[in-house]
Amino acid sequence: MSAPAPYLTVRNLTKHFAPTAFSRGPVVKALQDISFDIPRGQVVGLVGESGSGKTTVGRSVLRLIEPTSGEIRFDGKDIVKLGAGDLRRQRRNMQYIFQDPFASLSPRMTIGQILTEGLDIQRIGNRAERRARAEKALAAVELPVDAYHRYAHEFSGGQRQRIGIARALTLEPEFIVADEPVSALDVSIQAQVINLLRDLQLRLGLTMLFISHDLAVVEYICDTVIVLYLGRIMEIAPAASLYARPQHPYTQALLSAIPSPDPAKRSKRQILKGDIPSPANPPSGCVFRTRCPYAIEACAGVVPELRETEAGHLKACIRDDIPA
Repeated sequence: MSAPAPYLTVRNLTKHFAPTAFSRGPVVKALQDISFDIPRGQVVGLVGESGSGKTTVGRSVLRLIEPTSGEIRFDGKDIVKLGAGDLRRQRRNMQYIFQDPFASLSPRMTIGQILTEGLDIQRIGNRAERRARAEKALAAVELPVDAYHRYAHEFSGGQRQRIGIARALTLEPEFIVADEPVSALDVSIQAQVINLLRDLQLRLGLTMLFISHDLAVVEYICDTVIVLYLGRIMEIAPAASLYARPQHPYTQALLSAIPSPDPAKRSKRQILKGDIPSPANPPSGCVFRTRCPYAIEACAGVVPELRETEAGHLKACIRDDIPA
């Protein structure tokens, strides 16, 4: 059986933030040569520490910020080359769920206005049809229809995030970037929202890039996982393979931090030395080498390429003798 065709294809994505008149300093190399695929109907997780570039990937993929270079194809169409009008039409098929459910909803707009704003911009339907779509989205995220006339401050954090999800659904997109969608919520609410997202993804056949620092959540919801560090990919693998046999030292350190209630399944915690370097002055060669317990002299002179070590499992490391 052949693998599903990629719905999203990213090749050599690079994003540099140059200094401006209001922000002097060196060029910030946020992303360097990022390449990956997301098959139609699958959820791909993007994980890494704060400052690794996860949100920059998500926003670049949707052109919420402009890539410095690279290719981004949705269903074969390179959106980097689209003009403003074509890009606006393309946005019907790709939406974003923001991390902060408090800051991402306007306090001056009713929930109905928030949900129908995208439909207005895209000129989809008349007023009654737009309201019907908004009410359908509210039902999909298990909120009452009377939420349509209320304001964001009347809802809890979990309910606000459900509204944010509903806003993404009103345009009936095929692709969604979920950027840390539960990190701002109480632990008791996180599971409810994650289960909702998983149910919607399966029921609607959505393709999704799921950004998170919580590897336990990623294991539950994602088919494939991409591990990012300082703007470069360290490892890509099916979720089952990555969690069972992590091959990159950075991935091993991240997974060792996942708490487990079963003492027999707890791995020895691997504490990374130092802090993540500045993307304005990344290390030469392998960007992880300054914190890697297995770094050798050659790591300073070679930028490791992603190479397949087993079917569907890729890592960016020049060493083959890293213990599992």
